[in-house]
Amino acid sequence: MADRITSLLKNYTSHISLPWSTMASSEERSIFAIYKPEDELKLRARVGEFELATTENDHPWLLLDITDSFATWLTEQKYAEAYFEDPKYLTAKYERYAKKLVKKLAAQIENEQNSNTAVALLGCGTLFGITSVSDLVKSLAAKVEGRLVVFFPGEQEGNEYRLLDAKNGWGYLATSIKS
Repeated sequence: MADRITSLLKNYTSHISLPWSTMASSEERSIFAIYKPEDELKLRARVGEFELATTENDHPWLLLDITDSFATWLTEQKYAEAYFEDPKYLTAKYERYAKKLVKKLAAQIENEQNSNTAVALLGCGTLFGITSVSDLVKSLAAKVEGRLVVFFPGEQEGNEYRLLDAKNGWGYLATSIKS
């Protein structure tokens, strides 16, 4: 029996090989590769296989790994030491971090994509409790000309997505791919 990541990769490969509609909205051009949060390390070890499946189907691949983005942003802050001493002061800065992250990723996307590119977003789980993944995905999807592939550790039922199996989720019109 194949493991869940192998099954997810197989389903992703089948989907990415299909012709891409040019009439889809930005939300409909998004692809959520949904996996169990406990499979995070297995998925990361095999991201190169998702890239290979994409490029073998004649789509350029652009990986945006946001795993360390918050830590990097925090170390650049003038009052970083004070935030470590009393994290409650940092909460008010989360929105500023989110805006800067979107701006940085949008600049990368703009410079490296075309309408055939698959832009992959890795590390969404690291945003839990800091900023809204739904807002990030919606903002980025609007900037992507090809497809936005979101590696999503969580669950999906209907059009509702729950990051890290949290109780609250959000509605989104993406194509979901599961194992």
